[in-house]
Amino acid sequence: MVSTMSKGMYVPKESQPKQGGGAAKAKDGKRKIVAQNKKARHDYAIVDTYEAGLVLTGTEVKSLRQGRASLTDGFVQIDGGEAWLHNAHIPEYSQGTWTNHTVRRKRKLLLHREEIDKLASKSEETGHTIVPLALYFKDGRAKAEIALARGKKEYDKRQTLREKQDRRESDRAIAAAKRKQRGE
Repeated sequence: MVSTMSKGMYVPKESQPKQGGGAAKAKDGKRKIVAQNKKARHDYAIVDTYEAGLVLTGTEVKSLRQGRASLTDGFVQIDGGEAWLHNAHIPEYSQGTWTNHTVRRKRKLLLHREEIDKLASKSEETGHTIVPLALYFKDGRAKAEIALARGKKEYDKRQTLREKQDRRESDRAIAAAKRKQRGE
């Protein structure tokens, strides 16, 4: 069904570029990151990571698709055999009405029973906690990457920063040597 329109050729809908685009479009099963908790990787030594589904309302999903969320103060708690994400900030959806969600409500995480039991037993140990690392979309579904983590001491944080700075300086020196070799 090809027809000519007044301003040009008819283009079938499947070959037209897609509209919209928001921050959370996943392609080919890849993760499209909405929010990351970079401070968690600085403050904690990551022991183990898990991928968990999220139970969200419609306006929360729409707000996440706009790329708006923050995990800075977030933490995970196990209550009654269920995992809950606390203090994750998902702002209200701008076009939402009275059906809009509460910004910092606790949200249920979807994990397998064995994972919940393992996290519960490990988090009861001294110095261990469960922190959210990222919120992202994978195959159109909202997911959270959570981690079992151990708190770092102040000297551990300084050591990590020192190692990062040393690695950056060595990378710069290698790049400069390669440029010099090429004659740039």
